[in-house]
Amino acid sequence: MVDRDEGYVKYKCNWTNLDSIGANEIIQLNYWRDRLYQLGLIGIYDDGIGFGNLSIRQKDSDLFIISGTKTGGIPHLTPQHYTRVTDFNWEENYVTCIGPIQASSESLTHGAVYTANCEVNAVIHVHNLQLWHDLIDRLPTTNKNCAYGTPEMAREIIRLSREDRVKKLKIIIMSGHEEGIITFGKDLTEAGNILLDYYFSSQNN
Repeated sequence: MVDRDEGYVKYKCNWTNLDSIGANEIIQLNYWRDRLYQLGLIGIYDDGIGFGNLSIRQKDSDLFIISGTKTGGIPHLTPQHYTRVTDFNWEENYVTCIGPIQASSESLTHGAVYTANCEVNAVIHVHNLQLWHDLIDRLPTTNKNCAYGTPEMAREIIRLSREDRVKKLKIIIMSGHEEGIITFGKDLTEAGNILLDYYFSSQNN
């Protein structure tokens, strides 16, 4: 069973409820999250299902901070809306997180990007139907049989992320996850600007 927000609903989240995210740790996350929310690239559908999130890798580690589950419809996030992923395994489909909110299965895809490329320090996942239609199969695109938030998608993301073209373009279109687009980079500024360049070009066509 798959839904648009939680991905593969049988994923396991080992969550320790602890206020471990500091306000200074989310300054750049919130700057970009606010911009993307204002453009409708992160938000909530009419049926109440939220979409979109972003993360940053912790320095010299495989840990990352990511916006928490079911936060897509909140206009401005606080430290209470982020969590720290301390472990993940896409083969066994689980994430371990510490923070005031649970991570969703989307964390597995973020973790896959970080695993595939040690130079990536930020990942952005958004939804936009027009941009998705404009870019699917023109830019690096996942296999349409891989649903978002599943081990299969994580493996597909790792495969693509190691390709030279993907390392250069830093964008992946999610064929099996309608509207889903991922960008990434050495920091949020790079990942965000890559996304906005494609978004505004699409709006002007």
